[in-house]
Amino acid sequence: MSRFVLSAFADEIDPMLTTQMDVLDQHGIKYIEMRGVNGKSLVRYPLEEVKEFKKQLDARDFKVSAIGSPIGKTKITEDFKPHMELFRHTMEIARILETQYIRMFSFYIPEGENPVLYRDEVMNRWGQFIHAAKGTGLILLHENEKGIYGDTAEHCLDLLETMNCSYMKAIFDPANFVQCNVKTYPEAFNMLKKHIVYMHIKDALYKDHSVVPSGHGDGRVKDILAELKSSGFEGFLSLEPHLSDFAGFAALEPNSPINRLPEGGPKQFTIAVEALKKILG
Repeated sequence: MSRFVLSAFADEIDPMLTTQMDVLDQHGIKYIEMRGVNGKSLVRYPLEEVKEFKKQLDARDFKVSAIGSPIGKTKITEDFKPHMELFRHTMEIARILETQYIRMFSFYIPEGENPVLYRDEVMNRWGQFIHAAKGTGLILLHENEKGIYGDTAEHCLDLLETMNCSYMKAIFDPANFVQCNVKTYPEAFNMLKKHIVYMHIKDALYKDHSVVPSGHGDGRVKDILAELKSSGFEGFLSLEPHLSDFAGFAALEPNSPINRLPEGGPKQFTIAVEALKKILG
């Protein structure tokens, strides 16, 4: 029996946590992949302030699906020591917010250079993450992202198999793969499916790499979710719309009541939610 649980990068709705929760409540979504809170990156807050966020979430029955951290989203050539300290801080944040997942990356490679030249350093740094997280109960989720070592399915698989760790898994982001000209389905999906425990829901076009509502792009989101469902997948579908510059919804859905909403984050988020619900049936 499969089970999809909806979550969201609520900072795309509004910077303020109260507004984020207001809009999510309107859509019946009670999980947040927490990245930005009150206009600042979550991982940059001291732990005492994170505890206050937890109280606000608890008061309205919200939970955190994952920490949407920037860990690994720095240049591979930058000093690693302060980044490792930030990771340790992020693990403490995850503990306070009672989530087992931390979203992470595998470091930006210098533009124009062969990622293989930096493979050993990527593996070394991830090995340190793995060692630090041992015994914490946390699961480190690697997200495919344009420009990092793991921006292709092959490199994602290389990282996952090299770490060979039960508490390191994959986030699958169809739009990010499209923006790297990777075939999401069946190629990338089949290569990584045994490692996938979490989905980011956004779509994009190969022709110009622009982000569009799910099901309107080339990411094969519907096919991927159908296969996950048939395989008994249980996990989060986290909406990461990135639709702030998307102005084509009225042409795609001319009769939708969404067109009457005022422009802004809540409207763009509503577009993303309705697109996903249409796919899920």
